[in-house]
Amino acid sequence: MIEVQGLTKRFGAQTVLEGIDLHIERGESVVIIGRSGCGKSVLLKHLIGLLQPDAGSIRVDGQEITRMNERQLLEVRRKFGMLFQSAALFDSMTVAENVAFAFRNRRDLTPAEIARRVAEALELVDLPGIEKKRPAELSGGMRKRVGLARAIVYRPEILLYDEPTSGLDPIVSDSIDQLIIRIRDHLRVTSVVVTHDMRSARRVGHRVALLHDHRIYAMGPTPSIFASTDPVVRRFIDGVSDPKHPDF
Repeated sequence: MIEVQGLTKRFGAQTVLEGIDLHIERGESVVIIGRSGCGKSVLLKHLIGLLQPDAGSIRVDGQEITRMNERQLLEVRRKFGMLFQSAALFDSMTVAENVAFAFRNRRDLTPAEIARRVAEALELVDLPGIEKKRPAELSGGMRKRVGLARAIVYRPEILLYDEPTSGLDPIVSDSIDQLIIRIRDHLRVTSVVVTHDMRSARRVGHRVALLHDHRIYAMGPTPSIFASTDPVVRRFIDGVSDPKHPDF
């Protein structure tokens, strides 16, 4: 579904990604882990064409996107839904208006059909009947769920998650993880999850990729990554700094 080869990105003199190779199968859930600032979110932005690489190839469902113009990219982006770290809801809108935001320019859907699809999406994230509430009335976990409802309401093929459990307590985090798994299996979507939460990574990922030193340092089935004895992988998973190199 997603094929990245030799992806390199620099901002001025700073190299963020260098020679990234990543292959994600249809329906698979891949978790990307790594230290803050290592390029995880930059990689996500490349997958939907918000950033152009300095070198390399990115194919989405067989289509090379690095040479597409903006109109062509818009068509590819319709395959994607995204849950942002802060949920990114519009405070001036109701929950229903937030979830239906993707339909604002659609003329082929009636108001009744949009309302039905909004209700369906909210039901799937266990928030039925809250269409008239405002984001300010919701807890952090509920806001994340509404953000997820907005990401799935137009039935994407690929879902990107940027720190889906950030700022949530362990119980709410577990509920979000269960939703990610349920939506992946119910809608048969391909999932790419960026997270620092090792419990979440262990639960939701078929495979895990560790970004380190601008590259994918290690990648494999989730059990094998969590059982790794490699010192770089082990330190990150266990949350232990290297006394010789405390920044790594």
